[in-house]
Amino acid sequence: MAPTESFPKVLSEVWTNKSAPKRINLALQGGSAHGAFTWGVLDRLLQEPRIEVEGVSATSAGAMNAVVMAHGLTTGGRQGAREALEEFWNAVVRASAPFGALRLLEAVLRFLSPYQFNPFDYNPLRQIIRQLIDFERLRQDSAIKLFVSATNVRTGKIKVFTDKEITADCVLASACLPFLYQAVEVKGEHYWDGGYMGNPALFPLIYSCESRDILIVHVNPIERPDKPTSAREIMNRVDEISFNSSLMREMRAVAFITKLIDDGKLSDAKRLLIHSVCADDVMRGLGAASKLNTDGGFLRELRALGSERARAWIDRHFDDLGSRSTIDIQAAYL
Repeated sequence: MAPTESFPKVLSEVWTNKSAPKRINLALQGGSAHGAFTWGVLDRLLQEPRIEVEGVSATSAGAMNAVVMAHGLTTGGRQGAREALEEFWNAVVRASAPFGALRLLEAVLRFLSPYQFNPFDYNPLRQIIRQLIDFERLRQDSAIKLFVSATNVRTGKIKVFTDKEITADCVLASACLPFLYQAVEVKGEHYWDGGYMGNPALFPLIYSCESRDILIVHVNPIERPDKPTSAREIMNRVDEISFNSSLMREMRAVAFITKLIDDGKLSDAKRLLIHSVCADDVMRGLGAASKLNTDGGFLRELRALGSERARAWIDRHFDDLGSRSTIDIQAAYL
């Protein structure tokens, strides 16, 4: 201790450093209405003063959650973010058709393209996010780093939109299911749902954020014990495998780099600490059609589930943040 430093001042600095929030990054999967589970996870994290979000990489429904949260944090802090998420999902409930009509639409999708049955490209989410989100404010002064993924229809490559360039069309592009909506045009290129190439993309968090901790919020089950046999079950499982494939590839790269670090063959790379919140035990039991179910009661059940799983994860693993991964990458992804 320097002679000029007082003992109380040193104690104050130690306490301040000890009580500073731990910074993490979030990776949010897409999954249509199942994104209400992510809403619950975010709501619980926003109530945790010991955790602070640095950046979010997200796709589809995850992108909706991410952008709404970023807007709320920017304009009203943590409470503003919680209120913004609540307002968004309530607006989804009000704007959506009855579940029976959506089941009928699901049948129509097997025979007609969105250019046929939806020639005017109606999308209720377009008006909702334009009304609720101040995109200009986000581009100028987002409270968190934001990365939203979409799939370029022409090239098949991933496109990551940052908070510096985010618009309503960027978010709609990330959530553009090609059998439901027409491709979204952004600066002369057309995009589909980002889940095909990054669900979610981890590399923006690796290269653009300081925190080593990445919390992945899973919506799509990686494994299923039973063989799908019906047309609907098969289509749902194909979607799950497709929407998890990019994440699996990135996790393989993370595992490879981590092994090189452990073996002393790589000394200047960032060691990533990977964490996960999921509810595969519940999600496996939900039918494929439930992804179109925007009934208020159903969405709030998923929100409560997300909040409960996030609380349990915080209680169990908060002390691990900054020091170690809390999932076995090899077992979970490889």
